[in-house]
Amino acid sequence: MDEDRKARINRLKWHCRRALLELDLVFERFWERHSDDLDAQGEAALESLLELEDHDLWALVSGREVTGDLQQAAMIERLREVSPIANFE
Repeated sequence: MDEDRKARINRLKWHCRRALLELDLVFERFWERHSDDLDAQGEAALESLLELEDHDLWALVSGREVTGDLQQAAMIERLREVSPIANFE
């Protein structure tokens, strides 16, 4: 992994630290499984999700809300598949 990409991934990991324990657990499991296979599109989708407030992000991850953004929706599915606590549907 080149240094620029490593820096971007580390920045994303830092921004995944959230005030909600549920989100912290989801992101922890996500990074355990996907830190090596996250592509540029995934990085962009994750970055846009991380701009949301915790409760809004949790509403998407838990399935109480949906997004019309296809890239965000794909990332939300990846987040939900790694975490049983996020699968409320």
